[in-house]
Amino acid sequence: MPLEQKTILEAVKEAKEKAGERKFTQSVELILNLQDIDMKSPEGKLHENIQLPHPLPGKENKICVIAAGELALKAKKANADLVMSREELEGLAGKKKDLRKIANEYDFFLVEAPLMPLAGKVLGSALGPRGKMPVPVPPTADINSLIERYRKTVAVRIRNQPIIQCRVGTEKMKDEEIAENIQTIIRAVEAKMKRGIKNIKSICIKTSMGNPVKIKP
Repeated sequence: MPLEQKTILEAVKEAKEKAGERKFTQSVELILNLQDIDMKSPEGKLHENIQLPHPLPGKENKICVIAAGELALKAKKANADLVMSREELEGLAGKKKDLRKIANEYDFFLVEAPLMPLAGKVLGSALGPRGKMPVPVPPTADINSLIERYRKTVAVRIRNQPIIQCRVGTEKMKDEEIAENIQTIIRAVEAKMKRGIKNIKSICIKTSMGNPVKIKP
C-alpha cells in the first residue's frame, strides 16, 4: 500500500519544525532503511538516477559535458557548468589530484557517445567510487533538455548497507513540493524491489542539522 501524500506532508512539516534556526538554508534529506534484500542481487546494488518533479533552489546539480564540435557548442549555450574537449580530457590522464577535484565538484558527467571509452579510461577511477559514472549522449541529442533534466536529478544508490539517503529538497521549498519529490523517490525504489513497499523497513525525513522524523510505510 503506497504512502499517502498527507502522511508525507505531516512528516515534512514536523522535520522543518525540528530544523532550528541556522545561518544557511538547510537541505531536506530522505532516509530509507531497507529489509529482506539480497545485497548481492541487482536490488542490493541499486543505482538509479531519478528526475525530481521540483528542482532544489540554490542547490542545483553541477553538470560537466564532455563533447566535441557542435554538441560542445550547444552545451556551452545551454550553460553547462563545464564543457570539456577531447584534448582537455586526455590532458587529465594520470593527474589524480585534478581528477579528484573534478569528480567532487560536478554531480553528473554527460559524455558524447564516441568519447565514452576515453572518459571511462581517464575518469573511471575517480568517478566510480563516487557513483558518478559518465552518462552517454548521442551526438544529435538535445543537450539543453538533458542538462535541465540532470540539474534536477538525484542519484539513488545502495552502497554497503541496505540504506538509501538522498537530498529531496530545501527548507525554503513548499511542503507540497518536498512531499512530491519524496513520493517520486519512494515509488522509484519500490518499483525496483522484489516485494515493493514491504522491502522498505522505515522512512525518515530530516533537515541537515535537525532531528529525523520517522514515518511508517
